[in-house]
Amino acid sequence: MEITERQYEYALQRIEELLPIVDDSMAVDDPRVVELTMVSDVVCEYEKVHYPIAKPTVGELINLSLQERKMTQKELAQQIGISPSRVNDYINGRAEPTLKVARAICLILGIAPAAMLGL
Repeated sequence: MEITERQYEYALQRIEELLPIVDDSMAVDDPRVVELTMVSDVVCEYEKVHYPIAKPTVGELINLSLQERKMTQKELAQQIGISPSRVNDYINGRAEPTLKVARAICLILGIAPAAMLGL
């Protein structure tokens, strides 16, 4: 079933109204808990179609992880044993790391290997 924008907007409004009322101590069959679950599903389905989230590129993963760890490209390059310009090439999409380098980047920056492989 196709969810309309009007249904989506209504579901968002109901979520805002229900969130302060519903808590973990309530029974799963409480009507408010059931309604919150249902309207949340409506929002999720609508957003999957109309606001899909693209998977980040290798460069975006590296850049974000560097920022989170307050690390520089130079520091990452030194730990891996490659040039800082090569790290910059990965970040800007001019080159892809080899599997060996990708593995090292994942270990150093805490990136899930599946994310690095685009899975």
